[in-house]
Amino acid sequence: MEERRIDAVVLDWGGVLTVSVPAFIEDWLTADNIDRARYGETMRNWMGRRAAPDNPVFRLETGELTPAEFESLLAAELVTLDGREVASKGLLRRMFGSARPDPKMVDLVRELRADGLRTVLLSNSWGEGYPEDLLLELFDTIVISGRIGMRKPDPQIFRHTLDQIGLPAHRCVFFDDAPVNVEGAQAVGMHAHLHTDADTTRAVIAQLRGAAA
Repeated sequence: MEERRIDAVVLDWGGVLTVSVPAFIEDWLTADNIDRARYGETMRNWMGRRAAPDNPVFRLETGELTPAEFESLLAAELVTLDGREVASKGLLRRMFGSARPDPKMVDLVRELRADGLRTVLLSNSWGEGYPEDLLLELFDTIVISGRIGMRKPDPQIFRHTLDQIGLPAHRCVFFDDAPVNVEGAQAVGMHAHLHTDADTTRAVIAQLRGAAA
């Protein structure tokens, strides 16, 4: 058996512990009849690698904007396919309406925690729509960007997380569905991998633990 290389597993929420982001966003775009081209352009401007550091997504994720303020800004950028304005009230709730936890990932985190690995949530928050009871069941440590004024991929939030769990970077593995966040974790010395599905993530963790998948 290979030597165990990790003591903690750090996980994103949306798109890692939940169904994929494209899946739940597509549900919302369809339900609200949103013009996909307008939505895509807005998200590229706000979330792309060249996005301005004071854009609305960054400010929401660090807590500088309230969810209601962000909803107003986003709704102003969007339009429905039949040319109507998009209602701002409840926009985030509708966007994340089908962002259900992935049962296979929930089971994996339960297993890891039961086996003695530290389990950590590290999430860029779009409001506070987290299932708190589930988070308390699954995670030893919870780091949510809007609560601390830092966001991924800033190295500062990864260092803060490591301080919270009291482990060196090389004893932790991080999973995220955004390549830029994976790169941020790698930059501070963490093992870090792009999450695509529960089976692949399980296999990576098993390898790092020196155990069979």
